Amino acid sequence: MQYGIAQYGLTQYAENTPTKDDLEKYFVDLTKYVPIFIWENNDIMQAIYKSQGDELGGLLYCLEDLQKQFYIDTATWGLDLWEEEYGITTNLNYSYEQRREVVKAKKRGQGTCTIALIKSVAEAFSGGEVNVIENTGPYTFTVQFIGVKGIPKNMQGLKNALDNIKPAHLVYDFKYTYTSWDYLDSKNLSYNNAESIKWDDLEIYD
Repeated sequence: MQYGIAQYGLTQYAENTPTKDDLEKYFVDLTKYVPIFIWENNDIMQAIYKSQGDELGGLLYCLEDLQKQFYIDTATWGLDLWEEEYGITTNLNYSYEQRREVVKAKKRGQGTCTIALIKSVAEAFSGGEVNVIENTGPYTFTVQFIGVKGIPKNMQGLKNALDNIKPAHLVYDFKYTYTSWDYLDSKNLSYNNAESIKWDDLEIYD
């Protein structure tokens, strides 16, 4: 049954299908377990052992792939089961990374809404440290990204997660961290030298 589940995942998501290199990696050389005289000059036995070795290798690949589905960070075709567990609507337009973020945020977002809970959920999306600031204005808070620079990729997923865990009367905004020109200048990076670096790595402080 487990092998069948793994096979279903392989056919549903083409990128999980084992490649030729994968099959060679998992190939089981059965000739190591029998006397050499049985197969050395016997094309038929060599072909049999080759075919059986390929099948066993494919089975080992599927078993390892199945084990990956038990953990959110490595799950692929099994993500729909995690999403079902936490009542998340599957969106196949999302990448595996985005879907994992949503699942992890939902998993973390169980219980009473607190600053610690909001921080934990936000960090599931940002991939780095986050500060949650309670503002002086009533019923507002700010999520500040300090562990990563720029805007995290899946902001819509984060907003959806925050909307699900926070009380309806609370309003929030975001504060991002950028690289300033003053900082770059302190690192002896001239304007001309900056031309060789991608713009995503040189966002100006706003």
